[in-house]
Amino acid sequence: MNGMVCINIREMSGVVEARQRVATVCEAQGFGAALSDKVAIIVTELVTNIVKHAGGGELLIRPFNEAGVSAIEFLALDRGPGIMDIGIILQDVNFPDGSPGKGLTAVRSLSSFFDIYSLPGKGTAILARIDKESPVPGPGSPAPQESSRMKIGVVCLPLVPDEPCGDGWDVARLRDRTVILVVDGLGHGPEAAKVPREAIRIFRKDPNGEPAEILRTLHAALRSTRGGVAAVAVIDEDRGRVTYAGAGNISGRIITGSVTQKMVSLNGTLGDQIRKFQEFSYPWDAEALLIMHSDGLTGHWDLEDYPGLARKPPALIAGVLYRDQTRGRDDVTVLALKPAGVKT
Repeated sequence: MNGMVCINIREMSGVVEARQRVATVCEAQGFGAALSDKVAIIVTELVTNIVKHAGGGELLIRPFNEAGVSAIEFLALDRGPGIMDIGIILQDVNFPDGSPGKGLTAVRSLSSFFDIYSLPGKGTAILARIDKESPVPGPGSPAPQESSRMKIGVVCLPLVPDEPCGDGWDVARLRDRTVILVVDGLGHGPEAAKVPREAIRIFRKDPNGEPAEILRTLHAALRSTRGGVAAVAVIDEDRGRVTYAGAGNISGRIITGSVTQKMVSLNGTLGDQIRKFQEFSYPWDAEALLIMHSDGLTGHWDLEDYPGLARKPPALIAGVLYRDQTRGRDDVTVLALKPAGVKT
């Protein structure tokens, strides 16, 4: 499950590129003219905000279809001066020229879902999503919350823009549990990209197994590829546990309040050599946050360095970690997940 687009924003000409790219995405998602016009306004305001107030950054565009809803999600990421008072910025009042207030207020009013995370001196991350099937709220109306059992946020991008991504991910929402797969093909480029495509194809045939069983099946299926590393997490909410198995350097953590539990992956390469498959079990509750990522992200991050970020939507969590912790020498995937009942 991917299709994410990343646009590097350095100057106002980025508005043109962003609008061209998102027009293609709107067409693929089946958005009509009126909704596409609203998307174009959102993109224009986000790019303008990045250039004017941060001097540059990135706009990530992710189309997805889930639970009968076609949607486009935007992450505007920068390392600018940050926002001292988000509440003031989002008030529906007349701001002096140069203020980001009017632009972000417009983005919020047009979005089906909207949120911001910002630290003074460290930058801002803005999340906006527009749904095809859900009515866009009017001014002053609260944006609807995501209603599925688990809220998921993900960044999955290739090292080289517009090159096939050698990373991949998928989530199976079953009746009694949620199954998450993150996979990273060796290297990057077209040959590496064959690995997640095949892994996801096999995973979707039968995501009902236990993590070690799923990895064993993937190991056999990936012998025709250059191979890769992967991890599978199964969240059983009724039993309050996560069962996890990893082969290679996919990282996984469960964060509950101030407690972080790092999950164990064993050495090996799926499709090549691996000595054994082993599962590990960890506690899970309604306040937990799960984060899985490929080695395109450094493993030295700590959410304690980001006050309040754990309470934000998973897409913002994934976006901020990507912005600050990417190694910049490989494809990267960051997936964050939390129960839908957790207030954000």
